[in-house]
Amino acid sequence: MRMTVSDEDLAQAAAHGDAKAFSSLLHRHYDRIFALGFRMTGHRAEAEDLTQDICAALPDKIARYVPTARFTTWLYRVVVNAAHDRRRRAATHARAADGWGDWEVSRQAAISDTNAQLDWLTRAMRALPEDLRDTLALVLDDMTHAQTAEILGVSEGTISWRISEAKKHLRALKQQEDAP
Repeated sequence: MRMTVSDEDLAQAAAHGDAKAFSSLLHRHYDRIFALGFRMTGHRAEAEDLTQDICAALPDKIARYVPTARFTTWLYRVVVNAAHDRRRRAATHARAADGWGDWEVSRQAAISDTNAQLDWLTRAMRALPEDLRDTLALVLDDMTHAQTAEILGVSEGTISWRISEAKKHLRALKQQEDAP
């Protein structure tokens, strides 16, 4: 009979310096971190960079993990915060690059778009406002409305409203694309 150690127990052990526990957690959740990062950024290369940044910062962050919430809820919050930080840095960089740097920023965006092979939903999600995209990304990752609300720090009603708005945006985009 094989017993499975809970994420929360592994996180507590990792917080106290257990490298094997940390490795197990990373092995269990790496694909989830990447998938959520991909849905939030819409670009494979950005998601890879984001995931790498998160994995590099996780040993310090896990030391502050308090098991009042499920580990996955805490981890998703780490991913959401990292994605928001990356967006803020990109916006600051874009403002700083105004002028001669615009060409390079555009070139990098074109390279990223060319290299990424995205399905319709991923393309459509990029068109959504950030709050709707983040909400939809979490719900599409099998998070409940309650879990999504906890991660984003809003009410469940707000999550339901955001999902409804995202569906409206996606329907309108689909109709626009299908129009002759």
